[in-house]
Amino acid sequence: MSFPFPPSPHRFPEAEREAVYRAIAERRDMRHFLPDPVDPEILHRLLWVAHQAPSVGYMQPWRFLRITDRALRQAIHRLVEEERQATARAMGERSEEFLRLKVEGILEAAEIFVVALAPGRERHVFGRRTLPEMDVASLSCAIQNLWLAARAEGLGMGWVSLFDPQRLANLLRMPEGAKPMAILCLGHVASFYPRPMLEEVHWASRRPLAEVFAENFWPSEAAGWNDDEEVTTPR
Repeated sequence: MSFPFPPSPHRFPEAEREAVYRAIAERRDMRHFLPDPVDPEILHRLLWVAHQAPSVGYMQPWRFLRITDRALRQAIHRLVEEERQATARAMGERSEEFLRLKVEGILEAAEIFVVALAPGRERHVFGRRTLPEMDVASLSCAIQNLWLAARAEGLGMGWVSLFDPQRLANLLRMPEGAKPMAILCLGHVASFYPRPMLEEVHWASRRPLAEVFAENFWPSEAAGWNDDEEVTTPR
C-alpha cells in the first residue's frame, strides 16, 4: 500500500520520536525544588547538550556560570527579590496577584547557573548585521536544549529573568560587554506541574495555534495577532 506522503528515511524510530515530543510537551518552568544533589555525570551531560545548540554564524555566544558559593547565591536572591518588588509596583491592578506567585527557587534548587552573553559579540557580523539580537536567540536555543534534556532526565528547571543585568554582572565580576540573560534553577522536584504554572493559577493561558500561525501575509486584526493588551505567556 502506497502513501501520498512517505516518511522521511532519516526519521527516528517511533519510540524515540515520541520521547522527543513528550519532553517538549511536559517541559515546565519549575519554581518548587527538592534539595537533593544532581548526579555530576548527569550535570555534565546537560551542559554538553546545551553547548550543542545552534547559533547564528556559529558564534556560540552563551557562557554558563555555575554558582556554588552559598553567600553568592543569597546575594543573587536578594537582587531577584528587589526586582520582584519593583515588578509588582509596575503591575498596577495585578500587583497583589503577582506578589502571590512563586517566581523562583534560587535558595531551594540543587544547582544555580547564570547564563550570559559573551563580550565581543559585535565582531560576529554573519547573520547579525541587520538582526544583532540573534545572539540572544542563539543563547535561548542553548537554554532550551538544557531544559528539554533536564526534563528527559527527570529534573526540573526554571528560568528566572527578574534581575537588573548590570548589577548581576557586577556581582559576578563579568567583563564589560558581557550581559547576564538568565538565572537557571535546576534540580530534583517532587512532581512536575500538570500544566504551566501560570495556567494553573489562572494568570494567563496559551494562545490557540490559529492565533500564532498564518501563511504568506500578516492576517487581519480579527485573527488576534496584535498584542493590544499585555499577555504573560507561560513558560
